[in-house]
Amino acid sequence: MSNSNLNSSSVVQVGEFYELEVGKDVQDSDHYNEDMAPTSVKDRTWNTWNVAALWVGMAICVPTYTLGGVLTAYFGLSVTEALITILLANIVVLIPLTLNAYPGTKYGIPFPVLLRSSFGIKGSNIPCMIRALVACGWFGIQTMFGGVAIHILMSNLFESWATLGGTGEVFGFFTFLAINLFIVIKGSESIKILETVAAPLLLAVGIGLMMWAYPQISVTEILATPANRPEGASFWGYFFGGLTAMVGFWATLSLNIPDFSRYVKSQKSQIAGQIIGLPATMFFFSALGVVLTAASTTLVGETISDPINLIGKIDSPVWVVIAMVMIIIATLSTNTAANVVSPTNDFQNLAPKKISQTRGVLLTGLLGVLLMSWELLKKLGWIESDVSVEAMYTGWLLGYSSLLGPIAGIMVVDYFIIKKQRLELAELYKSEGIYGGFNKAGLLAFGIPVTLTLIAITTGMFSWFYQFGWFTGSIMGGVVYFIAASKQQAESSVGIQQTASDASELKSLRNNA
Repeated sequence: MSNSNLNSSSVVQVGEFYELEVGKDVQDSDHYNEDMAPTSVKDRTWNTWNVAALWVGMAICVPTYTLGGVLTAYFGLSVTEALITILLANIVVLIPLTLNAYPGTKYGIPFPVLLRSSFGIKGSNIPCMIRALVACGWFGIQTMFGGVAIHILMSNLFESWATLGGTGEVFGFFTFLAINLFIVIKGSESIKILETVAAPLLLAVGIGLMMWAYPQISVTEILATPANRPEGASFWGYFFGGLTAMVGFWATLSLNIPDFSRYVKSQKSQIAGQIIGLPATMFFFSALGVVLTAASTTLVGETISDPINLIGKIDSPVWVVIAMVMIIIATLSTNTAANVVSPTNDFQNLAPKKISQTRGVLLTGLLGVLLMSWELLKKLGWIESDVSVEAMYTGWLLGYSSLLGPIAGIMVVDYFIIKKQRLELAELYKSEGIYGGFNKAGLLAFGIPVTLTLIAITTGMFSWFYQFGWFTGSIMGGVVYFIAASKQQAESSVGIQQTASDASELKSLRNNA
């Protein structure tokens, strides 16, 4: 092989895929490391069932269980309206999920590298850090749920553990955190195995819980529960507010789905797997939450909306232990995939030569602890706070969907319309390449809807823009990006033509001389 071949990277097409043969030009770049490199074709092993299992594992978690209650309590919807809203929202979010998964599957690249196309290599760090912060917050929340489950499990195995109270939950938190970080550090194959094993177990547990609770409730009465909104108030305003929040539940994954689709065997597998795994699972487990909450009064003598505490009150240590193990597996399968993988890649994108996958995982864990520090200190009895974890993520859903919506719109428009599904793979890693620096079109398209959102939050003006944040943000982000990027392309084309014309004129003058 010649020195020029060793120095220059090349792109090879293998069927519907592209892979990168890395030369020194990319290898030595500050924006490349092995973990961020395109996945080779031989390592793209996930099939339809693996993708479906990924979504089953992520969707079956404590926050999903509480969504029906969130919509009825905070968004003024009836139980029937809430369940329909959840189903519709997860059908809607399939659109950006499948579209943004396309380039990940075709080129084998993770989310931060794909963002370099629309925001520039340096500019990509802005949306990456926003996405990472949200994921770290959710990581802390889910780790808290896992820690409580470990505490209840240990309390049923060892009587002395129960006396620890909140301190036992804090011990559980850090134990669960360590398990999460270990799995992700082991790599994508360990996540695939966890999700594939967990999915059927979690579905079986969900069906068993539904059968346990069903004799204690009247489905007709539950579905007839009236809406908690002012009499005569319009249904549509409450519905779209709830729909926006439910779309926001997976707004994060609709961005960083390339972090997983880069390992999938085909576009057909990623599309079919997501359709099979997401909407039905979210609807079923949300409905399970509504049913178990309604049955809790009969089952344990009080209304409990949290499945961990509900199961903890069952008067059978054996069943409690089994149920807690399943909840730990459920929370683990959600947390590792949804809340650790993405920020790990996002942090690496800041400085790939200095931040490896392991360091990215540890940074995620550290931020997760810091963001939940108030709750940990409260459980230790060191501070007092009226802020609940549920209120924290309920308020977060609407807010962050307003920030993430524009990114989703920009990514789809950039790849499918502006770039016409063609990326220069090696250039995505070069500091001085065509994607280097900042892409003004991406930053403008992101900045305008975010500015409107901040104005709506601080002044009350354009409140509709914030209330329907994901939809308004994604549409405006996509439209503004299309206009700005098209103008950039036109100016670039004129510049190239002018350069060619000047060269031709110079050549003509030389010939005449």
